[in-house]
Amino acid sequence: MAVRIVHIHVKPEHLEEFLDMTRRNHEGSIREPGNVRFDVLRSMDDPTRFVLYEWYATDEAAAAHRETPHYQAWVARAGEWLVEPRHADAYEVVLPEI
Repeated sequence: MAVRIVHIHVKPEHLEEFLDMTRRNHEGSIREPGNVRFDVLRSMDDPTRFVLYEWYATDEAAAAHRETPHYQAWVARAGEWLVEPRHADAYEVVLPEI
């Protein structure tokens, strides 16, 4: 199992564009083979901060995600809307045991 937690800080003036593009990326991502979860979370304290929780069955499935058209489109646009570069941390699933 491969989990990525991506931290994102969006410029306030680009929130709607970011949300629209992220919605399209989410919809494509949850249909990918090997996708277990793809959650888009928004901070309750700061509406410009997001976390993407991405869980794939294998590292290969996570790598394949980065090659999809919906992800490539998201990366091409989202970067210009961010306060700072996004940051991802990689995790392995310990519990629940699967």
